[in-house]
Amino acid sequence: MSEQPTYKKKDFVSDQEVRWCPGCGDYAILSSVQLALTKLGRKKEEFVFVSGIGCSSRFPYYMNTYGLHTIHGRAPALASGIKTQNPDLSVWIITGDGDGLSIGGNHLIHVVRRNLDVNILLFNNEIYGLTKGQYSPTSNQGLVTKSTPQGSIDRPFQPAPLLLGARSSFYARTLDTDPKHMQQMFTRSYNHKGTSFVEIFQNCVIFNDKIHEQFTNRASRDDTTIRVEHGQPMIFGKEKNKGIILKDVKPEVVTIGENGVTEADLLVHDETNPFIANLLAHANDFGLPVPYGVLYCAKDEACYEEGVHSQINAVIDKKGKGDMKKLLFSGETITVD
Repeated sequence: MSEQPTYKKKDFVSDQEVRWCPGCGDYAILSSVQLALTKLGRKKEEFVFVSGIGCSSRFPYYMNTYGLHTIHGRAPALASGIKTQNPDLSVWIITGDGDGLSIGGNHLIHVVRRNLDVNILLFNNEIYGLTKGQYSPTSNQGLVTKSTPQGSIDRPFQPAPLLLGARSSFYARTLDTDPKHMQQMFTRSYNHKGTSFVEIFQNCVIFNDKIHEQFTNRASRDDTTIRVEHGQPMIFGKEKNKGIILKDVKPEVVTIGENGVTEADLLVHDETNPFIANLLAHANDFGLPVPYGVLYCAKDEACYEEGVHSQINAVIDKKGKGDMKKLLFSGETITVD
């Protein structure tokens, strides 16, 4: 067996100048991915980053790995071809809320549905940044932009329920202001067999600045977010005295110590339980703090590329290897002198 390579972050930094706006959350995501990859024990030639269109989609240029900058919304299609043809590669899809959930929406849900063994990172800043600030599928109702001067009347997508509905076998959420947590989620994503989806709350300092501030501001974040960990009770708040219980099949926020509530009464996170995952995915609808961490992680399931190669091998075993020349010249042919 060959020795595992030892890398430093600089080994994954390309020679291209990074061209994002100063202060953009993409810088932190890029750095966190590069750091996470140093811990995976894979040759950098075995990584492929595939993107569509948008600020996030510049990502492959800045990674010293293989990569493709493809067309709007179609990164999952290209990534599917790469992974199916080369199952041993580690394939990462980089997309944004516009690229992935608008023009690329069908591509996204179907790559998830098929459970192709790829890692999807969705940068969610709730705006179109590259094309100068139009509203996106995740923008809040009432948002005033150049394309919605009177305020958006569209209801926004919630990526978690959408992707879990498409049977995503792994769903995690993190944010660009927490590099350590991002690295943990990227590592978990890599180690999952099947399609892994990581939603990253990312800030666009130019066109939608501070859109996630209630979740990142020191003054509010402890009460507006909850870090979920498998097997741990759902506790949050500055004093770690708030929690979530399940009452009449409905989640409810409680204060530990009031009305006889103890830590033992709290809902314990089980990342393998789709019911709990869907409760967390609808946190806003229940008035719960926004959850971060691994919301759902299914047990090992068959991956799409495995099924494809299993069928190919079965046909070869039954009929033998094909002959392209024989196929082309089968039946009636015309010879041109």
